[in-house]
Amino acid sequence: MKIHEYQAKEVMARFGVAVPEGRVVSAPEEARKAYDELSTELCVVKAQIHAGGRGKGGGVKLVRSADEAQDAAAAILGKALITHQTGPEGKVVNKVWVEEGSNIERELYMAITVDRTSRAAVLMASSEGGTEIEEVAEKTPEKIFKEVIDPGFGLQGYQARKLAFKLGLAGASFKNAIKVMMNLARLFDELDCSIAEINPLVVTKEGQVLALDGKMNFDDNGLFRHPEIVEYRDLTEEDPKEVVASEQDLSYIALDGNIGCMVNGAGLAMSTMDVIKLEGGQPANFLDVGGSVTKEQVVEAFKILISDQHVKAILVNIFGGIAKCDVIAQGVVDAVKEVHLEVPLVVRLEGTNVEKGREILAQSGLDLITASSLDEAAEKAVKAVRGLEKGLEKG
Repeated sequence: MKIHEYQAKEVMARFGVAVPEGRVVSAPEEARKAYDELSTELCVVKAQIHAGGRGKGGGVKLVRSADEAQDAAAAILGKALITHQTGPEGKVVNKVWVEEGSNIERELYMAITVDRTSRAAVLMASSEGGTEIEEVAEKTPEKIFKEVIDPGFGLQGYQARKLAFKLGLAGASFKNAIKVMMNLARLFDELDCSIAEINPLVVTKEGQVLALDGKMNFDDNGLFRHPEIVEYRDLTEEDPKEVVASEQDLSYIALDGNIGCMVNGAGLAMSTMDVIKLEGGQPANFLDVGGSVTKEQVVEAFKILISDQHVKAILVNIFGGIAKCDVIAQGVVDAVKEVHLEVPLVVRLEGTNVEKGREILAQSGLDLITASSLDEAAEKAVKAVRGLEKGLEKG
């Protein structure tokens, strides 16, 4: 689960990470009031969407008067902001964050995420704040410093001091940066984060160390422990199909392809997408219905798939274990009849009760395509899409 910048700053402030004062507003006239309340000459008006690159997309504006604040908010609110992370359609801005300006001397980068190699959280810091970390890693990887956080003991003071030295900090900024690191590590651990990023983390000319931006993602599996974080969820920022899927306990992520996938098991779902790509096709989604899927969930899964107007064919790939093939097959039959499927359907079943499942499909009277292997299923799905495309060209 993702949250907005202003929400991330609320969380950081609660854990002792210093942040500039600001106001979240949803109307231009509210931005004027926010500017007056902050009582600083320079303010920043920032679009609040779940995507990076807002500044390059025109979603961050410096203002020096209440009129400018109102005009900046009017120019951003209600508009689709396009960045490298939103896709060409962009994301509509419903809120902006009006924040007091800072007397910036240096910009740093700081983040904590999970490192699969060390199987632990890792604190990363760089002197190249304000720049995308991927770009720094590619061009100047020596400027990224890391400290692995022991899951049993947490971030240690000597690790934070080591990073502060490497960042070239001294005096008040040295002490303040250590405080930010220790508090950010505590936040990351206690709230079950998957990433907590500050870019930029600024050092002011007065020696303050402030989080000028904030990005936080949370492990969905840990949200039951944090109802206060769940309240931050903004459904308008999420794909409606993904919202429906989460309500049905289905793991769904929309992609850019045209072959809808329904699979039981995350690993099998990834493999299915890989094989579709190998056959020259493009998967439209990741959809894991889980090991204990019911017929009702299969029906809901089909509804989600066909709600994507880009889907030109559907591939169902089931390896029966806990989820028996006959149950899945009956769910497929019921779903197709209920949703009036109008795109080609390829079904591959294997595992527990596979013969019963294949018999149900054979006797259903439905116009579907069966396959005995994943390679065959992917090949037939890709072929079906190409057949439709050729038919459209001729038409």
